[in-house]
Amino acid sequence: MPPLSLYQRALGPAYQRLAPALARFHRLSGPHRLSGQVQVEAPATWPGRVLAWALGAPQSAAQGAITFELDARPEVELWTRRFPAQTMQSTLHEAAGRVVEHLGAARLTFVLHEAEGRLVMQLQQLHFCGIPCPAWLRPQVVAEETGVGDALHFCVRATVPGVGRVVSYRGHLLVPPGATVAGALA
Repeated sequence: MPPLSLYQRALGPAYQRLAPALARFHRLSGPHRLSGQVQVEAPATWPGRVLAWALGAPQSAAQGAITFELDARPEVELWTRRFPAQTMQSTLHEAAGRVVEHLGAARLTFVLHEAEGRLVMQLQQLHFCGIPCPAWLRPQVVAEETGVGDALHFCVRATVPGVGRVVSYRGHLLVPPGATVAGALA
């Protein structure tokens, strides 16, 4: 049996309660290219644009097609999001039941929760250029995914105190029903 995916390991038994398209997406293994639609909001301020640039995140408003390239290996996932006007790449791995994402100059640590079939990612820690971010300066992050039919719907928004919106995008990806997936939970 193939190894569990990093999201299966991080969520544990709660993984089984995710909406089917969402669970299928987070069980994918190997290379995949998914497509969908996205709406991106520009950072709210000049400092927000600088932070978005440091993260490799979109710096201008756009709406249109998104291509999502996933290379899911047992210990690491490589994500490439091709927005209409920007490409954003990150690397994710699981550590102590948390998902750690390396995005540009940032290392973000998320605690995952399942809520009525949705996946909710709560930012627990942030390191920027290797320096821990104090709690009072840590961004407010909304990162949720839902599944409807064969579509994974996503909503990501990060605001920084005193800076405003840095990252904001929402949309969906189509998850093929017959895609190669990692093992099931026992």
